[in-house]
Amino acid sequence: MRPTRGIRRIGILFGMENSFPGALVEEINGRNVPGVRAEFVEIGAVALPREIAAAQADPHYAVVIDRISHQVPFYRSWLKAAMLDGTHVLNNPFWQSADDKFLNYALARRLGLAVPATMLLPHHLPPNGLTARSLRNLEIPFNWDRVFTQVGEHGFLKPIDGGGWRDVHEVRTQEEFFAAYAETRDLCMVYQKAIDFDAYFRCYVVGAKKVRVMAYDPHLPQAERYLDQSPRVSKALVHRMEREAALLCQALGYQMNTVEFAVAAGVPYAIDFMNPVPDADPSSVGQDNFEWFVQQMADLAIDQALQKPHIPALHAAQLLGTPPQPAKRKRRKSTKKTAARL
Repeated sequence: MRPTRGIRRIGILFGMENSFPGALVEEINGRNVPGVRAEFVEIGAVALPREIAAAQADPHYAVVIDRISHQVPFYRSWLKAAMLDGTHVLNNPFWQSADDKFLNYALARRLGLAVPATMLLPHHLPPNGLTARSLRNLEIPFNWDRVFTQVGEHGFLKPIDGGGWRDVHEVRTQEEFFAAYAETRDLCMVYQKAIDFDAYFRCYVVGAKKVRVMAYDPHLPQAERYLDQSPRVSKALVHRMEREAALLCQALGYQMNTVEFAVAAGVPYAIDFMNPVPDADPSSVGQDNFEWFVQQMADLAIDQALQKPHIPALHAAQLLGTPPQPAKRKRRKSTKKTAARL
């Protein structure tokens, strides 16, 4: 660890949860790392970020661990501005604002992971108070036969930006599908094929590298889903899930996430991996999993706090966490080699 000047604050931004924020602050401060202190964020009205010329001093928070801005626009806007001031924000609020489930599945498919058949559906009702006149580019009549041919009749309707199983519907017939679809109001939904799985796992991923594979049963009540006993699976399958969970989070730029796999005939299908505020309550995830997550997040936060403030280049790709790729230059043929051939 490098020596640092001044206090490097790690701020925890959170909502209703009680266990994780306090445990993380206690874990970080209990390590007595010189110059590093964790605390709960306190924020009021926010001024604009400093000008570049004045941005040599460290920001007030070296790191902010974000557990609530997806529900509070005020927090989300502040975090984006804080990043311009050099604060490391976990997870990147720019990318969280841009992400959605269909994009997740498209990315996983392009990465070569197994993904259930999935289709993006138009809104059942026009969004944002619009009328049908604003949606004249939509296919009319809509080709529902194509949807059921691609996905089948047993599947899940999911909002593209939902979480916690909110507004998720499992359907087994076309009649059930259309009844559920009518309840989705103006939400944008995906329809995904149900996997008849042999085993199911949820993986904590921290720093896009550290992975903990946990046995999980999505059919049980929320507080009982993390299982004490894991189904018997091969070490090769566990390693594959670890590798693919890390690959997904590296591609998405998430520093804390959970990735769910439904295993059928030895193949792990990536089911859900848009969980940038993963469950971290010992009453649901279990004490061992909770302690692992707290320790790994403490490692990550301290490491980030000891880095230099990162003031991103004012470029969309940099803000989203991906450096822009330079254009490839065409190589000119060597005149010496050309002359030698003559």
